[in-house]
Amino acid sequence: MSTAVKTRIGVAGYGFIGRHLCRSIQDNPAWGLELAFVWNRDAGKLSALPEGLALPDLSRAADRSADLIVECAHPQVTVEHGAAFLRASDYLPLSVNALADADVEARLVAAARAGGHRILIPHGALIGLDNLVEVRDMWEDVTITFRKNPANIDFSESGIDPAGIEGETVVYDGPVRGIARLFPRNVNTMTTCALATVGLDLCRAVLVADPALDVAIAEVRARGKDGSLHESRKVQPVVGVSGTEMLAAQLSSVLRAAGVFQPGLNYV
Repeated sequence: MSTAVKTRIGVAGYGFIGRHLCRSIQDNPAWGLELAFVWNRDAGKLSALPEGLALPDLSRAADRSADLIVECAHPQVTVEHGAAFLRASDYLPLSVNALADADVEARLVAAARAGGHRILIPHGALIGLDNLVEVRDMWEDVTITFRKNPANIDFSESGIDPAGIEGETVVYDGPVRGIARLFPRNVNTMTTCALATVGLDLCRAVLVADPALDVAIAEVRARGKDGSLHESRKVQPVVGVSGTEMLAAQLSSVLRAAGVFQPGLNYV
């Protein structure tokens, strides 16, 4: 029996992503991870978990001695508990849009620095995040554009009636900070792009609703002060509001955050 110390993972949210993450950790002991706790707003959905894993109250997360807490529920979890998480552990919020609130971002950064812990931002659907971050001070302007079928956009916070969209329509064109409030379930990757480059007030977001599309398209154009140009275009089948690669991308971010490296080729 291995006596190696395992990295303890707390999971806040047991929906589609949270269940996938928990199953993956439980099914892959070679990763050296173990669940510290699982929380869900509807605690009844946790009844099938091993005894003692369910956490009734997120304010008691520190009691479970997690090394890393992963949020996969709702941005409000970060608003209410993110700073407390960071006083005790590293924190990976998958609902990155919570950081579009400048006060929340400042509070989290202060807590992380005071506690000596990390706020970890997942790459999501963003191609070339490492390259964008490496030269972040060089970017002059950055635009990120999403093109989706209206059926794959959550309009519930926007005040827009999608029934009136009959052709290709720009439903938002402006700073990322603004779109994060109007379409919080759709634009986590836009927030990630803004945080990695010129900031949420300078990074331009464009959201195009097109009933003719049966895929999701993400495009990034970053122009450097030295004349350099970074351009990417990703076309992905879509389920709900997310691309079909979403589960793999989120799990990959969690594994890197937890320091899991597989034998053989690794990419850094």
